[in-house]
Amino acid sequence: MGTPAMKPPPAARYEDLLEVPDHRVAEILDGTLYTHPRPAARHARVGSRLGMDLGGPYDGEPDGTDRPGGWWILDEPELHLADDILVPDLAGWRRDRMPVIPDVAYFTLAPDWVCEVLSPSTARLDRTLKMQIYAREGVRYLWMVDPLAQTLESYQLEVERWLLLRTWGAAERARVVPFDGIELELSRWWIAPPNP
Repeated sequence: MGTPAMKPPPAARYEDLLEVPDHRVAEILDGTLYTHPRPAARHARVGSRLGMDLGGPYDGEPDGTDRPGGWWILDEPELHLADDILVPDLAGWRRDRMPVIPDVAYFTLAPDWVCEVLSPSTARLDRTLKMQIYAREGVRYLWMVDPLAQTLESYQLEVERWLLLRTWGAAERARVVPFDGIELELSRWWIAPPNP
């Protein structure tokens, strides 16, 4: 007679996520609860600057000048997509898909664009489980920004697979879909490494 098979641990629930202390970010991916520290300075700087660079011209109605508008862009929205709960660094919805931002604690409509700012504690999950979930949910555009390597990777969803469009680095200027109506100056995003 063999040993009994081990039961897999029960899937994490939303109640488990609510018990995580406020100083940590919590997500449920593929039934497992993951937590990590709040973003450090380099990470926070990129998210803040990128939100300003995109929010000004894109968040809201077009104004007929240099403001294309047409998007809602949010910092760290909580997404409930099927059984997964994700918190991207930034996400955007086209206003024609979500005409009004609902007054809710979390969103069940997948965004059109997501940006993940990579850090040592999150990069593996961002590049594996989260990318798979975003593809499954039909998120059309995904950016991965690495503050340590000072790079921006732009992906587009093609038949449920991510196609890397291009990688930009350090001090380059970039026009990146879906926000290619403006030029981004990447050097504004980085905190310079300390001098030896």
